[in-house]
Amino acid sequence: MLAVGIGATTALFSMFHQILMQPLPVPEPHRLVNFTSPGVKWGSTSCGLAGDCDSVFSYPMFRDLEAHPTGVTGIAAHGIFRANLAYRGQTVAGGGLLVSGKYFSVLDLQPALGRLITSDDEPRVDESSVVVLSHEYWQSRFGGDPDVINQTLTVNGQPLTIIGVAPAGFSGTTIGSRPQVFVPLTLAWLLRPTATRTSEDRRTYWLYLFARLNPNVSADKAAAGINGLYSGILKDVEAPLNKSMPEDVIKQFLERKVILEPGARGQSTIPVTTAQPLTLLLGVTGLVLLIVCVNIANLLLARGASRAPEMAIRASIGASRRQLVAQLLTESTVLAIIGGIVSLPVASSTLDIITAILPSQSANQLNIQLSPTAMGFAAGVSLLTVVLFGLIPAIQATRTDAALVIKEQASQSTGGRTAVRFRSGLVTAQIAFSMVLLILAGLFTQSLMNVARVNLGMDVGSLVVFSVSPRSNGYTPERTLALFDRIEEELGTIPGVTGVTSASIPVIAGSSTGNSVTINGFKGGPGVDTNSRRNEVSPSFFHTLSIPVIAGRNFTDADILSAPRVAIVNQRFVRKFNLGSGAVGTHFSGYPYDNIKRVEFEIVGVVGDAAYSEVKGDIPAQYYHPRRQNDNPGGLTYYVRAGADPAALMRIIPTVVSRIDPSLPVNGLITMRRQVHENVYLDRLVAMLSAGFAGLATLLAAIGLYGVLAYNVAQRTRELGLRLALGAEPARLRRMVMKEVGLMTLIGGAIGMAAGLGLSRAAKALLFNLSGHDPSVLAVAVGLLAAVALVAGYLPARRASNIAPMQALRYE
Repeated sequence: MLAVGIGATTALFSMFHQILMQPLPVPEPHRLVNFTSPGVKWGSTSCGLAGDCDSVFSYPMFRDLEAHPTGVTGIAAHGIFRANLAYRGQTVAGGGLLVSGKYFSVLDLQPALGRLITSDDEPRVDESSVVVLSHEYWQSRFGGDPDVINQTLTVNGQPLTIIGVAPAGFSGTTIGSRPQVFVPLTLAWLLRPTATRTSEDRRTYWLYLFARLNPNVSADKAAAGINGLYSGILKDVEAPLNKSMPEDVIKQFLERKVILEPGARGQSTIPVTTAQPLTLLLGVTGLVLLIVCVNIANLLLARGASRAPEMAIRASIGASRRQLVAQLLTESTVLAIIGGIVSLPVASSTLDIITAILPSQSANQLNIQLSPTAMGFAAGVSLLTVVLFGLIPAIQATRTDAALVIKEQASQSTGGRTAVRFRSGLVTAQIAFSMVLLILAGLFTQSLMNVARVNLGMDVGSLVVFSVSPRSNGYTPERTLALFDRIEEELGTIPGVTGVTSASIPVIAGSSTGNSVTINGFKGGPGVDTNSRRNEVSPSFFHTLSIPVIAGRNFTDADILSAPRVAIVNQRFVRKFNLGSGAVGTHFSGYPYDNIKRVEFEIVGVVGDAAYSEVKGDIPAQYYHPRRQNDNPGGLTYYVRAGADPAALMRIIPTVVSRIDPSLPVNGLITMRRQVHENVYLDRLVAMLSAGFAGLATLLAAIGLYGVLAYNVAQRTRELGLRLALGAEPARLRRMVMKEVGLMTLIGGAIGMAAGLGLSRAAKALLFNLSGHDPSVLAVAVGLLAAVALVAGYLPARRASNIAPMQALRYE
């Protein structure tokens, strides 16, 4: 029991610590600060895993701030990018980090090999073709070869010279991202061939900034100095660029300030999204551990009562009470140490289960494992349990009156009402804890069922998904378009394939892009939301994904770059912009690719609403346009519908792509159903773990209830035998024991119900389409706990009614 309780708690603490508490492995991380600037941004923003859109800055603004680092040792910038990494003829997909020249110096890091990127490595945009390897990538791909320095690694088609290896244990400053390579920020537009060149564009926000405070300088003082420069740039340089902004918006724009937030743990959205569920799950495992401790305390109380003669004899020959308590605590400590050691494989197995639930990419990027801190936590918890379950039984066992025990009256003295009531109180506490966990598990399970019933607007069964990024291998736009068509044709020839299509934005994968649109006949203005999500798709997209075309026509092979620009919109788009039945034929315009190139589309069709980036939440307004009408294509995601087994298809797809281009990696090969599950991984994680821990807690409570009742019946054998000898009916004795069961269950259940309802209100934000006091969930929790208590109490009650009077009284 100890191994399970400590192991489960240690596993969740390991996740909690790594994601929410662990600082970056750099000197003095408490001096790091992250930059954010909430408020109106006029232009386009690109934000992701490293933080929300309040935390991104334009490239020119970064260079302005970097040149005048007030109150800080330096200001650094970074941005994540996808990377195809080619070395000696083998290309694999990976991730990279664009870093400014002061990135490593601000972090105060030293290389494991060679040197790190410095300001000298980024003299001008598109110059300085160097790369630093992460230590993990150096070990896995290059075998830790020290001769790797000055060799060439091709990153997204660009040959770069390896100049160094980052220190061991350092994997960037973003939780959930483990880049294989670090490259100078000035190479951003060479290594991202589809990205619009924004080196001089102050209205494109995409860089994350951080700094290291000077010694004895507070974040507020440093921010005040930085804002002197920042406000001046907003007023004198950037505001004049945005003359089209309304007066009230320009006022808000000029009021923006730089805020310096603690940066010891880096920059990431993962702590924000996972803090509440991880805290909840850690609390759940803490309750399980409490139940374990209460259970073992009850067992030790019973064991202590049976050892009363031994304690009495020890006391009678001179042992002090302090010595007796120390002896019993030593025994408990040995028990706790053994439990703590055995808990480590339990914790490791629990983390394996959690990793299996997480999306494969997240599991690889987070790389959650038992750290030395987690092992120290397990040791600390093991010792804490000694106090929780060992101290009271030790004190209770040494209260025995030696004279009474020696006179063979121990049965009367050690099984008194006080001890019985105390043990019953512990069981009642277990029942209360179990009720709390059952309510939470029921709510999260029902919430997950609600998620599973969401109408996605498409058929995700038998679909296999993967993506390719030929531009990262140096393909030109023309070659890329030809490659996309050829892959689609080759996939269609696979036996058993019933449909093939593609899209630039993967569906239900957390990816999203969009822009404001201007609709002919729709009046916009300040405060009016004119944003729409968008996607570029093949003509077969709606048929393959089973999204119905409601009005107008589908795309055709004639919708190419030289043809008029057309779009298909969903029903939400029609409702949002009040297009009614006249949507087909309406024109709208926007900037789908950048802030410069305005494109006008004609709506040629309307399709049903279908999920875009998320399973949960409202389906947004969307417009689709033909992927062949984009003259600067990037990566593409393919959807292949299998007529039979998707697993067999997944084995064939890499071979098909390799025949076309052996150096082109296949990324994210997965079934669509699995992708949908991964999109709601937090819901699944919380529901599955809370249900598992609730089941374990209820089982432990049942064991504790059975143990106490069985011990009480054994202690009362003579009394029960006498009752039977005087004519009591066996059924009456059963009712007497079951009454005790009912009382403990009623009190514990009521306390647990109140606590569970309170916690469920706090966890309401994690529930989907469900209140925190769903009657059906509460009824099931009560019924399940009552049934378990009934089963646990029935056997001791039956034993009490089957006692033979002569056997029970033969020693009287």
